[in-house]
Amino acid sequence: MNYEEWLKSVPVEITGDSLWKVEAYRLALFAADLGWHDVSKLMKDKRTLGLSDQLYRAIGSIGANVAEGYSRGTGKDRARFYEYGLGSAR
Repeated sequence: MNYEEWLKSVPVEITGDSLWKVEAYRLALFAADLGWHDVSKLMKDKRTLGLSDQLYRAIGSIGANVAEGYSRGTGKDRARFYEYGLGSAR
């Protein structure tokens, strides 16, 4: 699935939120959906079980940090959470 197809499949409960306007948030959710398929494959092998857990937590934290930063009142506080999200993405 590509990004454009994925956008069409996202439910209105998510797209109706003002946070949806933030492109980094949309891309983070897309990455999490793509990452789930990789994580599912990694979980089948005991040797990569820990890696699969770490990968999914990192991918999930990108969107979570963008969302938390979006809700912060000051630019400095907002930027800190955006940096956390960037760190997880890297």
